[in-house]
Amino acid sequence: MAIGVLGLTVGLALGGVVLLGTLGFVLQRTVDTEAFRTADAVALLAAEDALPDPLPVAGGQVRVQVVDGQGRIRAASIDADRLVPMVRPERLDRDGRQRFEVPSERVGLVGPVRVVAVPTGTAADPLTVLVARSMADVRHSTHVVRTILLVAFPLLVAVLAGVAWRVVGATLRPVEALRRGAEEITGRAGTGRLPVPASADEIHRLAVTLNGMLDRLESARARQRAFVSDAAHELRSPLTNIRTELEVAQRLADRTDWTAVTANLLADTERLSRLVDDLLLLARLDEAPPARGTGPVELGALLTEVAARYPSPPVRVVSPAGPLWTVGTVEELRRVLANLVDNAVRHAYASVVLTAEAAGPTDGPAVGAYHLVTVTDDGPGIPAADRVRVFGRFTRLDDGRARDDGGAGLGLAIVRELVRRAGGTITLTDAPEHGLRVCLLLPALPAQDGQALTSHDAALPPPAQR
Repeated sequence: MAIGVLGLTVGLALGGVVLLGTLGFVLQRTVDTEAFRTADAVALLAAEDALPDPLPVAGGQVRVQVVDGQGRIRAASIDADRLVPMVRPERLDRDGRQRFEVPSERVGLVGPVRVVAVPTGTAADPLTVLVARSMADVRHSTHVVRTILLVAFPLLVAVLAGVAWRVVGATLRPVEALRRGAEEITGRAGTGRLPVPASADEIHRLAVTLNGMLDRLESARARQRAFVSDAAHELRSPLTNIRTELEVAQRLADRTDWTAVTANLLADTERLSRLVDDLLLLARLDEAPPARGTGPVELGALLTEVAARYPSPPVRVVSPAGPLWTVGTVEELRRVLANLVDNAVRHAYASVVLTAEAAGPTDGPAVGAYHLVTVTDDGPGIPAADRVRVFGRFTRLDDGRARDDGGAGLGLAIVRELVRRAGGTITLTDAPEHGLRVCLLLPALPAQDGQALTSHDAALPPPAQR
């Protein structure tokens, strides 16, 4: 506010100075113009040798003299001096028009006097017309304007400062309300909302945006607390099993089957390692931006590679008619298919079928050209009411909660995040006959583009030689 008032004061002061200077310049030019007009009229009479005596002038604030080359006055107005020229002869230029400032007592006028000189006559008898006009009216007008500015300037600054103070205060009042609301929310360390002003302006939109941010932060805190609680519970289970195994083995040292104890400890350790790896992966996925379009991946070859890790029955691959290329990170897509096949194998009765085909343009959440990858098993399936919930973290249905089944409820959560990073979608549907079908839509890459990119990558030297 102080800087604004100071800037306003400086601006108004500079404007006043410029106004006074401009006003004085314009009034002086007006006086000169009128004086030259009178001098030109007298010069025209002198050129025609028709000078009257005395010279006729309008107004009592004008004096006119016609001076020859020796400084003698040939003609003058009724109030002008007929013996002493208004301007000394040596200062006159016989070839150009001139302007002078002379003392008032030399001319007999009030205030500063402006004199203009216009040469006339002939070469044998050069004459100069001198016209004097008083600048008293100009100085009086300038003085009046200066006085008005000096009186009105402080009042104007005070009025504008008061108006600005009220306007700025009214504008910042909602901001102060937002600050107090934020302080109350911070002080009680709980949920809350900031006050939203009624005016539909930038501060209103700011308050709405901040409330949305607070809601998202609260949701994130709730998810984080639930995630930490579930993670602590899942980590506590294998640790408790390991401790129990060791305590029992220590008490029954002579009758302990150390081979069985070692096997149980290794199983719990592997489960703990898988859980920690999954938690770290989810943490990285939450922080890292999506890495789309990192390279071409051929889906048929990837399905064959993933299925090769399992015995031929029950996993079976239906090879596509031609190469199906998509963009993405091969390690992430391999992890997606591995998690899905692991779940399918765990719940299947007899068979798991992997397929890939060109889906073409699609509508809805995924718009564009996509390839469809399906993982179908003949197991008990998942009820329709739970097909969205199973993608939540640490979500396990009742028939999958046994510790020996190995899952911690993170597999499908990881799959959903990786598929989202690849720019695709995942849905669960019923199998044609019995069981569950997982449908993946992955962005399609034209075959020629995928082959060209693959050839280019193969032509590059290994990373250590680049």
